[in-house]
Amino acid sequence: MVLKAVLFDFNGVIINDEPLHQKLIDEILVEENLRPKPGEYWEVCVGRSDRACLKELFERRGRILTDAQLDELVARKSRYYQQQLQEIEKLPTYPGLQDLIFQIRAAQLKMGIVSGAVRREIELVLERLQLTPYFSVIVAGDDIKASKPEPDGYLLAVEKLNQVYPDLGLEAANCLVIEDTFAGLQAGKRAGMQVVGVANTYPFHMMQRCSNWAVDYLHDLDLARVRAVFAAGKESPAGTTPS
Repeated sequence: MVLKAVLFDFNGVIINDEPLHQKLIDEILVEENLRPKPGEYWEVCVGRSDRACLKELFERRGRILTDAQLDELVARKSRYYQQQLQEIEKLPTYPGLQDLIFQIRAAQLKMGIVSGAVRREIELVLERLQLTPYFSVIVAGDDIKASKPEPDGYLLAVEKLNQVYPDLGLEAANCLVIEDTFAGLQAGKRAGMQVVGVANTYPFHMMQRCSNWAVDYLHDLDLARVRAVFAAGKESPAGTTPS
């Protein structure tokens, strides 16, 4: 099986913004006369869409939201996020991101983003980082109802890449997923893809238990070795460090 596409998560892989998201979720709760609880954000929200996160946080407090109410909360948080980004002069990214993108482009592999984030947030960050031309498709939280760990986003990315490149003949087994959370890694696996767990959000040993490939940093990922495993028609055993 040939590696044809690399699919990136966004928050926690492209941009280091998890603390900002936690701050904004807490603000939303306070505005709605609800109290944030220590550790709850990491339990409920990390790796999931804002929609899924807010829905569960409110349900835990006995408030069932209508679709319209949930839409308003997600839109409000997105406005806050975009406003905060405008105040940050240099966006925080992760070591090795630019080098890995260069390797992928040199190998002539397609790239996409699969995230629960709002599309405009993703587009804004990619524009600021000058990465927009490199990602052929974006699957955002606006595009799918089911949040990770459901595989819907990754399966939709395959469809979209085949639409953009009709001769690509892309299947899930041709894709490598790069994720930083358990929900994301599970989503990639459920989609039938091999997954890289990068220790940006959780420790390396935890990523190692949940992924085919585990790395401390993006620049530790040896793309040539990963491609060789795909070409041999094998699936990397869980926990392999491709470096």
